[in-house]
Amino acid sequence: MKSITFKGCGTALVTPFRNGEVDYNAFVSLLKRQTEAGIHFLVPLGTTGETPCLNEQERIKILELSKEHCEGRKIIVGGGTNSLAQTIQSMKLLEPYGADAFLIVVPYYNKPTQQGMYEYFKAVAEASGKPVVIYNVPGRTGANMLAETTLRLAEIENIVAVKEASGNYAQISEIIRNAPDGFSVLSGNDDETLSLMATGADGIISVASNVAPRLMVELAEAMLANDIVKARGLHHRLTPLFRNCFTESNPIPAKAALAVMGLISNELRLPLVPASEKTCNLMRETVSELGLL
Repeated sequence: MKSITFKGCGTALVTPFRNGEVDYNAFVSLLKRQTEAGIHFLVPLGTTGETPCLNEQERIKILELSKEHCEGRKIIVGGGTNSLAQTIQSMKLLEPYGADAFLIVVPYYNKPTQQGMYEYFKAVAEASGKPVVIYNVPGRTGANMLAETTLRLAEIENIVAVKEASGNYAQISEIIRNAPDGFSVLSGNDDETLSLMATGADGIISVASNVAPRLMVELAEAMLANDIVKARGLHHRLTPLFRNCFTESNPIPAKAALAVMGLISNELRLPLVPASEKTCNLMRETVSELGLL
């Protein structure tokens, strides 16, 4: 199972809406833009996709379209909740529709112990024959999965990768240093792509690549090729985008940028609302400076 590895840049895809409904035509256009930019893999139905606000049929359709238009790329589909039973139900719902792997987040709100996290992910892995990517994002879940727990889970056959968004460099470096062969370590924060890949991480699951996919692909590929000079230049060029994508809760600024570029309608589902005028203007400036307008 560990033969499946994830490297390079994968996009945590936004879900476009129009008049309150999922805009599937815009979603297909976004997928084509990603593949034309050379994206390495795709990640629909994650946090950036506003997945908690999607119904079952919308989630299935989004996965079907992702698979249809991915041009042979791997699809890591979000399937995590804060309940083991609901997570397994979500995986069983999506499994027939083309997922290559599941992205499962540390259960949010519950604040499990380290042993609770281990038992949860072990049970998730046992419930599916698909590869599982575990996801640590304490800023959203309220609980940090320690390196020791991640490394214990990495020994389970079909737990193949971690998306690490703790922002704790020492913790992530420890995972990279001790990860078993075939276990991918992926940054969950765009602004840490260069530093973590320089330490040995395999890639990034990116929000910024919704906006600038080709530049993010170039950054990841430069790091994989050990071209630090090129990568450093791209990192500095992209830093304003990295920062500004989080001036409001993700994916509010990214959607504002895509709307400015004429790619989607600037709509979200409550409890998220569209970006403020200040953020919209900021994202317009950001994409303009990157030559994307």
